[in-house]
Amino acid sequence: QVQLLESGGGLVQAGGSLGLSCAASGSISSINAMGWYRQAPGKQRELVAAMTKNDGTVYGDSMKGRFTISRDNAKNTAYLQMNSLKPEDTAVYYCHADGHTYSLSRFDSWGQGTQVTVSS
Repeated sequence: QVQLLESGGGLVQAGGSLGLSCAASGSISSINAMGWYRQAPGKQRELVAAMTKNDGTVYGDSMKGRFTISRDNAKNTAYLQMNSLKPEDTAVYYCHADGHTYSLSRFDSWGQGTQVTVSS
């Protein structure tokens, strides 16, 4: 019922920058949090960055000072600006959102993922 669409992945050289976006659609009454997670081959999915209640933010340790998350509430869209990219940032990046629909049901949705590749 609630879908997330990611865009902006691609190939970038080490030290470069890349921006991702995630648009939520469906019968959304409110979004409590939106965030980004990533998964590299052979590794578990890990937190990249998230917008918490009251517009608070959390970042994974290796992302602090390099990545910035933001959102446009009117568009139900979250953004991730990634700077000073490293080869170890190479992974599939997934958007996540949770909240409530207009039928008062909770939702907890994941996007399909977008590939980010950082060359040496």
